[in-house]
Amino acid sequence: MRALDPQLDAWRRNSAAFRWELPDRFNFGSDVVDALAIEAGPALLWRNAAGAERRLSFADVASESNRAAHLLRALGIGPGDPLIVMLPRVPEWHVVLLGALKLGALVIPSSTILRPKDIAYRANHSGAVAVIAGEEQTAAVDAVRAESPALRHFLCLAAPGEPAPDGWTHLTEALALQPDDANAQHATRASDPALVYYTSGTTGPPKAVLHSHGYTWAQRYTSKHWHAVAPGERLWTTSDTGWAKAAYGVIFGPWSHAAEVVLYDARFDARTELSLLEELAPAVFCAPPTEFRMLVKENLSDLSVPHLRECVSAGEPLNPEVIRSWRDATGLTIRDGYGQTESILLVANYPGLPVRPGSMGLPLPGTRVEVIDGEGQPLPPGEVGEIAVWGRPPGLFLEYWKDAEATARTRRGDWYLTGDRASRDEDGYFWFVGRDDDVINSAGYRIGPFEVESALIEHPAVVEAAAVAAPDPDRGSIVKAFVVLAPGQTGSAALVAELQDHVKRTTAPYKYPRAIEFIEALPKTVSGKIRRIELRAPER
Repeated sequence: MRALDPQLDAWRRNSAAFRWELPDRFNFGSDVVDALAIEAGPALLWRNAAGAERRLSFADVASESNRAAHLLRALGIGPGDPLIVMLPRVPEWHVVLLGALKLGALVIPSSTILRPKDIAYRANHSGAVAVIAGEEQTAAVDAVRAESPALRHFLCLAAPGEPAPDGWTHLTEALALQPDDANAQHATRASDPALVYYTSGTTGPPKAVLHSHGYTWAQRYTSKHWHAVAPGERLWTTSDTGWAKAAYGVIFGPWSHAAEVVLYDARFDARTELSLLEELAPAVFCAPPTEFRMLVKENLSDLSVPHLRECVSAGEPLNPEVIRSWRDATGLTIRDGYGQTESILLVANYPGLPVRPGSMGLPLPGTRVEVIDGEGQPLPPGEVGEIAVWGRPPGLFLEYWKDAEATARTRRGDWYLTGDRASRDEDGYFWFVGRDDDVINSAGYRIGPFEVESALIEHPAVVEAAAVAAPDPDRGSIVKAFVVLAPGQTGSAALVAELQDHVKRTTAPYKYPRAIEFIEALPKTVSGKIRRIELRAPER
């Protein structure tokens, strides 16, 4: 590697000197939040589309999460018991998640837009004993109660003063009856299981990504090196609570540094988001590339964000032209970051270092990340290979829960294979090329083709289907489906709309194919596997 400029050289030396100091025993709720409660600094600013607002201090979060731990224990839930948390962007999400972690339970954060069959799969695969959901999610849960025998407890975040639906316990009222002391807490080791995220794969049902309490500890380095947020500062990450991004953006990362987080519960609207950036005045703003693409299409000439110090983005590569447009308007450079549901931040552009627009950046200190070949050997600059992580750093997942074969496929010797491909330049910057499998990354969502194809095939007009990623200037990629129709069926615009609505009803709405092409036959291998690479070809 050639000589680096002074900033890069200092970064490289500091990274080489970094050593993980993971404690043997760790629980984020008791060791971080309860410790911060002593000074009672601001922890959470919540706002919704109607303008309602709530503010919680760390003391508030500590006491309320203790109530949650007591409530779960009173229900007979104990250390290691799985429970599904399917709450929208509300402070109760933080309270319940932390209370369950304090109890030592296994928390399964889940999206609020899951369909009944998605809920049933998660409940039965995990053996979850309880589900805590928003009022809008109760009908989907009720639809699969009979299919999910392990589920015994149903808690609903109903509106204040309104009764919970039949068969559900009113979460807020139940919490109010519990003590707020720490007597329900359970001492956990950093190596103990803490969280499970279900993530889409190329084939088959979602994989269960199992993380330890050490993962919640390691997220402090995501905020330290990437967010660069300071104690008392405000950070706004626009993330849904069912995704792993919420772990580092609205809880474990910033709260490790005593920062206040913003939680905005409303659909995305570019003008509203820009107005809130001015009004709420966060020091750090984190949004997916899709949102930044929409924001720069607005008139930014009057935007005034003097308090905004850092802007970061993750989920998919950010277009260089978007970075330039945002910098021209605000004077701030959006710094890309790269991680996975299976990990904390792995690669990023860091404060104080030169940003190369379009580059993923440099590896996180303490994490050896390389571009390797099929034999597990690091490749020289300019050559494309797999992005891989050496060893088992604290921020890496424990396993694909209950799937030893899938876990084994992620390892090549001592390397963890991310499934993504990239190259590195002479200074060590990573440049993303694409996925090594067929997962579709659209607007920050990872969508498995199998789920889309399965939904399409359920429609009586469809014989076969294949889903691939198609380039899109705003979303990065969209889901495009190739459909073989049943005899007697004719492709039309009306049928396209009908199939799209069908997929929205059958699986999560964001997975529907925004483009559908009718073809006579799908390209396949001799063994019958669909050749999606041919369907992704630019000439189609």
